[in-house]
Amino acid sequence: MKLMTVVLVLAFASGSAVAFATERSIMQKGKAFSETSLTVKKGDTLTFINDDTIIHNVMSNTAGSEFNLGSQAPGSTSTVTLSTVGEITIICAIHPRMKIAVTVEQ
Repeated sequence: MKLMTVVLVLAFASGSAVAFATERSIMQKGKAFSETSLTVKKGDTLTFINDDTIIHNVMSNTAGSEFNLGSQAPGSTSTVTLSTVGEITIICAIHPRMKIAVTVEQ
């Protein structure tokens, strides 16, 4: 019975953490991101919205936080969940001057 209680408490705590995760929207327009730096919590989601007239490719080569959202046509949306604590640099692979410094906190 004690083991079952521990399992239920852990399951509830995990669900609660997910419930508090937030989503941040980052616009792409004029070969620039709408943010140049931001701080988020582990488990938060970033949604990249291409409000530009050209294709973008959002990615990170930061060790432990690598991702590549692929080609993003004008008007499209791509999402990434940040699950590693630390500093991440996000760029557009097509326009490398487009950068966001992201701090992911516990």
